Amino acid sequence: MKFKHDRIRMRHLQSPLGGITLAASDLGLVGLWFDDQRHAPDMTPWQTDAADDLLTQAATQVLAYFAGQRRDFDLPLDLSHGTPFQQSVWAALRAIPCGATTSYGVLSADIGKPAAVRAVGAAVGRNPISLIVPCHRVLGADGSLTGYAGGLDRKTALLALEGAR
Repeated sequence: MKFKHDRIRMRHLQSPLGGITLAASDLGLVGLWFDDQRHAPDMTPWQTDAADDLLTQAATQVLAYFAGQRRDFDLPLDLSHGTPFQQSVWAALRAIPCGATTSYGVLSADIGKPAAVRAVGAAVGRNPISLIVPCHRVLGADGSLTGYAGGLDRKTALLALEGAR
């Protein structure tokens, strides 16, 4: 994953589901990855900045979510590094309310591409802002837990936290 902005800042925090890295550009949050999450970018060129205002706000909101004190996030996001198709999928993910789930087929229809179920699945899997862009709320057509880049155990825990399963 290539980022269009040079100055990416990051911060690491501990959550009930393990370590999380938050990353931000000057335009907004560009990432939230669990430790050992698939598709995480190379973060070696990024600077750690525990005092960054946006990263502090994101960390506060994420921890409040895990404590059951927050169901939605109010953060500026920078998803400009995704393709236009990926961005449309990620926008559709943001429309899934906390506690609700959908399927890849419904998500495909929602973006006007009902035959693009596999491509939608790939875009969901490449979502760079896990949890805040809630890809964990997407299930298989039969309601089964399908892939999650952060691991199915985390997906199960997130859905349980939201009261979805």
